[in-house]
Amino acid sequence: MVARIAARAARTAQSRRAAIPPDRSGPAAPSASAAVRTGSVRLHLAMDLPYPTDIAHVCERIQHDVAERVTQLTGLEVGEVTLTVRRLVTAADANRGRVR
Repeated sequence: MVARIAARAARTAQSRRAAIPPDRSGPAAPSASAAVRTGSVRLHLAMDLPYPTDIAHVCERIQHDVAERVTQLTGLEVGEVTLTVRRLVTAADANRGRVR
């Protein structure tokens, strides 16, 4: 349940901080996993980011936003948020969608 909350918070933060629209036709939705220990949680996120972007700054803001939201909704202290950038997405990639 915590991972689902984190994934949704990451999608919102991705839209807000990285200007990636939260619709289903663009880049793949962020994924999240959570390791919960007594009263605290460690999160791992994976997502696409737009190119060009200030990767370090955007990642820092997304990590902060997700930690804050997860704490608000679960009451758990977020000890760590790691974020993996799966790929950088150009405007042409976002318009085209993902082909498998």
